[in-house]
Amino acid sequence: MHASHSTTNDIFKIGADGVDVDALMAGIRESVTRKMESGVYRDVRVALAEKSNLVNIKDDESFLKFYIECLRNAVFVDINDFEIQERRRLGSGLLVILKKGMWALLKFYTYRLWSQQNQVNGLLLTAIEGLDDKYRNRIRDMETRLAALEGPRGKTESCPPPPSV
Repeated sequence: MHASHSTTNDIFKIGADGVDVDALMAGIRESVTRKMESGVYRDVRVALAEKSNLVNIKDDESFLKFYIECLRNAVFVDINDFEIQERRRLGSGLLVILKKGMWALLKFYTYRLWSQQNQVNGLLLTAIEGLDDKYRNRIRDMETRLAALEGPRGKTESCPPPPSV
């Protein structure tokens, strides 16, 4: 017997003889949820945008709206302090003290870089949104003008013949 599991939200299929696929998938979802809550995945929206590229690429307008919304949510770099942790067991206390000392020395420069990056990110997003609005409005106006030129039946009105001499 071969176990297999797939839903429309799954990226890939998992299957093997003697494997409890539902339990495995539940474990993966639990692990992802736990990691998201602990901050391992800082901004899942960007990953979601990348995952959705294949689905949304068929509709350029909704894809662009979705991607700009993801950019809006992720545009600014978080410049707040974060807890310094060490995953290695051997000498972890000493490594944390060393990292905190380095962070204290570099914080001034890091904050300046982060604030400049946030400024650039904000300006770029504003420019992208402005261009999107500009060209979306131009296209709408052109479609309106084209519909008016095509007339009530959707056919282009013919010009009158030139006068005979």
